[in-house]
Amino acid sequence: MDAAGPPPPPAAGSVDAGAGTSSSLLGLSISASAGVACLVVLLVIVAAATAGFCARRRRKRQRRGGAKPLPTSRVEHAPSSGSIQTTSTPKEKEKEKEKDAEAGESGGASSSDVASSSAAASSLASPVRKKPERINVSAGMEMGWGRWYELEDLEAATGGFRDKSVVGEGGYGTVYRGVLAGGEVVAVKDLFDHKGQAEKEFKVEVEAIGRVRHKHLVGLVGYCAEGPKRMLVYEFVENGNLEQWLHGDDVGKFSPLTWDIRMKIAAGTAKGIAYLHEGLEPKVVHRDIKSSNILLDKNWNPKVSDFGMAKVLGPGSSYVTTRVMGTFGYVAPEYASTGMLNESSDIYSFGVLLMELISGRRPVDYNKDAGEVNLVEWFRGMVGSRRVEELVDPRIEAPPPARALNRVLLVCLRCIDSDAHKRPKMGQIVHMLEGDEFPFRMEHRSPRAAHRTSPNNTNSRPLLLAEKIGGADESDRTMWR
Repeated sequence: MDAAGPPPPPAAGSVDAGAGTSSSLLGLSISASAGVACLVVLLVIVAAATAGFCARRRRKRQRRGGAKPLPTSRVEHAPSSGSIQTTSTPKEKEKEKEKDAEAGESGGASSSDVASSSAAASSLASPVRKKPERINVSAGMEMGWGRWYELEDLEAATGGFRDKSVVGEGGYGTVYRGVLAGGEVVAVKDLFDHKGQAEKEFKVEVEAIGRVRHKHLVGLVGYCAEGPKRMLVYEFVENGNLEQWLHGDDVGKFSPLTWDIRMKIAAGTAKGIAYLHEGLEPKVVHRDIKSSNILLDKNWNPKVSDFGMAKVLGPGSSYVTTRVMGTFGYVAPEYASTGMLNESSDIYSFGVLLMELISGRRPVDYNKDAGEVNLVEWFRGMVGSRRVEELVDPRIEAPPPARALNRVLLVCLRCIDSDAHKRPKMGQIVHMLEGDEFPFRMEHRSPRAAHRTSPNNTNSRPLLLAEKIGGADESDRTMWR
């Protein structure tokens, strides 16, 4: 051993060169170590990408409704297997059952419907949320009264909101025909966002008809709220709207809307409006009754649609003061002058709609002569001059019987009474349209009117409406007020 001392020990992880092997790390060759390191880096990258994707999806869900997440209290009512589920203790379940029993005994199904739909609208503005676990479903997320759809689901259903899928367009949005993944055909309304108008109409419709179900009201299936986008998903009604069938250029010489079909449409529409006024608590005033908002199915059954301007009248409220809105020609004069809205405003609009059904004319038509531009004024003038037969749409192939025409004309005049307090309720209008008896009751007729229909009168004939009104006393004229 020389003065340099003993040789240094071999490095850790290395093998004696005399053994005929190369240098290594942790028992592995350098090339194998490099491969392991690359694999670890790749796994780290994949994990980071997955975590980032999940975080983006979570933030996207939380941004629904304008970054206003859904509160736990809203999703606890979800009834289906495809809905969000939350757990509760046995005591909480017993309390819920007791509440449900009390609600059932009160008989206020419509009241609870409106209250729940109001909660649906308020959920868009609630900042509190206990994040539940979401279960993916193909057609959307069940939300108690309806479904919360992803924007991408509605894009796929409408073919990317292409022009070919457009079935209607108005001042507040464009309506598309769509087919969901499960094959269900729906109407998707993409609301225009003019100074926050989309958000207002969105909340109004959810509040007004979120849970309302009636055969003569268009059903709201669900909605979509992502970022600034606000969309409403309705049941699809396949036969277009009443305006197209009354005023379309391709109707032909004779309209497919016979007198009986028109009366069926009138009675069904009245039933739908009567449910809003008298079947709900709080009651709902539609505020935009017109022919383009009456949809028709293949059997000519009407469905009232477009509740974007609806107003809810709270308990004990006889009217609400609001900015005047509606369609020119249909708006009640007292509402236009004072801004005071109640059910009588809808009744006036229905009277104009009924005139439109009878005559086939638009409420305001500047292509007509000066005295015929306004339908209401022309209608009153024709009745006053006893020319009621000329009021009937000439495209009705078989004119109605005189008695049936007189009854319906009287309903029109009652609905457009200049005194809003004397207009009949919608429930009364339904009975007037469907009843066989003429609205004037026999025991209240004046002697002059009784003489006209007396069996001893050889010149008796069915009286025209103007003659009945002219020959009736005040008790006759106020019978249905």
